[in-house]
Amino acid sequence: MPTKIISYNVNGIRAAMTKDLCGWLEAANPDVFCLQEIKATPDQVDVAAFEKLGYQLFWNPAEKKGYSGTAIFTKHKPKHVEIGCGIPIYDFEGRVIRADYEDFSVMNVYMPSGSSGEERQDFKFKWLADFYVYIQNLIKTIPNLIIVGDYNICHRAIDIHNPKSNAQTSGFLPEEREWMEKFFTNGFIDTFRHFNTEPHNYTWWSYRAGARGKNLGWRIDYQAATMPMKERLKRALILPDAKHSDHCPTLLEIN
Repeated sequence: MPTKIISYNVNGIRAAMTKDLCGWLEAANPDVFCLQEIKATPDQVDVAAFEKLGYQLFWNPAEKKGYSGTAIFTKHKPKHVEIGCGIPIYDFEGRVIRADYEDFSVMNVYMPSGSSGEERQDFKFKWLADFYVYIQNLIKTIPNLIIVGDYNICHRAIDIHNPKSNAQTSGFLPEEREWMEKFFTNGFIDTFRHFNTEPHNYTWWSYRAGARGKNLGWRIDYQAATMPMKERLKRALILPDAKHSDHCPTLLEIN
């Protein structure tokens, strides 16, 4: 039976719920729903609205109120849920949560942005180095792994509407793109590009200058699968019509 995974940076779950996130979720009906940038703790949210749809809810909010955080809502009961990655500076910000099922695992990540300045860009580079080591170790024990979420990096020029003018912009820096290249050549498949090599497919748009209406976007949200999952990949899509956030969801279906 296929499993449908949807990943979505909701840019604040409470704000997204005022735009009928629950109605959209009921229609989309994923088996596993991964949220980034929830910006809330469970006690601040109408959790019953999601439970009514048949989801078990697992949260990893940031310690800082109204900031960052990840969650996995799942219709299939996981055999284990891992909150965090065991590195305190990232776990403090609620950046990683993983659900292990019988024959695969889904890790949901909200990678840091470096756009607010040098200090956060340095934090992002440190994260990239640490996360890479963490993942390479993890896939030795969990070979069937899907890492979904907001990576905050465009991999290639095809993934950004204006590569030339953004060549020195956080999210498209040469070092960040090199990291993505290393990641996708050392055990991971970019599932969207596995099925779709067309340009103009984006997952995030600036709120400025009507960027979304003109489709002037960036593809910074991914669902990456390990090589042993390759034969199980059924389809991968971007869902730009969902408008609860400055991001849109990504979808992956596996057999």
